[in-house]
Amino acid sequence: MLTSVELCAGAGGQALGLEQAGFEHRALIEIDPHCCATLRANRPNWNVLEEDLRCFKEQASAFAGIDLLAGGLPCPPFSVAGKQLGAADERNLFPDALEIVAATRPKGVMIENVRGFLDAVFHDYREGLKRQLAKLGYVTDWRLLNASHFGVPQLRPRVVIVAVRSDLADGFEWPEEQHHNPPKVGAVLRDMMAANGWPGASAWAKRADEIAPTIVGGSKKHGGPDLGPTRARRAWETLGVNGKTVAEEAPGRDFVGMPRLTVPMVARLQGFPDDWTFTGRKTAAYRQVGNAFPPPVARAVGKSVAAALSVRRVYAVGS
Repeated sequence: MLTSVELCAGAGGQALGLEQAGFEHRALIEIDPHCCATLRANRPNWNVLEEDLRCFKEQASAFAGIDLLAGGLPCPPFSVAGKQLGAADERNLFPDALEIVAATRPKGVMIENVRGFLDAVFHDYREGLKRQLAKLGYVTDWRLLNASHFGVPQLRPRVVIVAVRSDLADGFEWPEEQHHNPPKVGAVLRDMMAANGWPGASAWAKRADEIAPTIVGGSKKHGGPDLGPTRARRAWETLGVNGKTVAEEAPGRDFVGMPRLTVPMVARLQGFPDDWTFTGRKTAAYRQVGNAFPPPVARAVGKSVAAALSVRRVYAVGS
């Protein structure tokens, strides 16, 4: 069994995908108490450490020798929705993550972030990151992956950074993407929309014949849960979804109008299994879902990483 440590684990999207790819988590580090409660509720056996990543790095050496260091580092420093301050943003945790890499010396590293990380303004930052990882003995690559290419009914482009120890790097190949026929919102959610007897569920499902726009989790500094800014809400409207708020439950028998999504519906659109529960009130639960890395994408990349890390080098006698 391959071992891993997960940084900024959130509500478990990447951790779940990596578990499905064959990794056993030695520890999951997360500062948000709602996310930690969700992780513990779904996987009581996981070692969830509720603390700041900057504090964890002081004890990271206790996990030396793990196979994989993974994480979803904060995206605001690189997000086009923010100021894109990069290295100047106090929320940038890449330097701390590099210190943890140095302390744990894993065979591989896997980090996901927003597509803004690939913007031209961060070219020097990316190359600097590659150089620092090379000094630690890793070959680094990154790729923009769309969740819809891995069976998720949502666009959701995310950057995945993979660094593999130089003696194993030749064994890593990016997972094959499926560029056609992703599942549509209506087909995925029809049964959930009909759960309370709404007679309009089937007609709604026929209308919602596209994949979902990118689901956003929002910021703690702003109001309650919604499906994004004005442009995103308009995209949801074309699917027959009211994106101004998130519903407590599916529409009932007498419902008339444009339905809202529930947290479990949004979780399914993110690729979570239906039995993965999110703790806390609606706003906290929705933010956990909206900020998650889709498990199917994490599983696909995780399997490719696992294949590379599992290679046993065989040398001929006398070589």
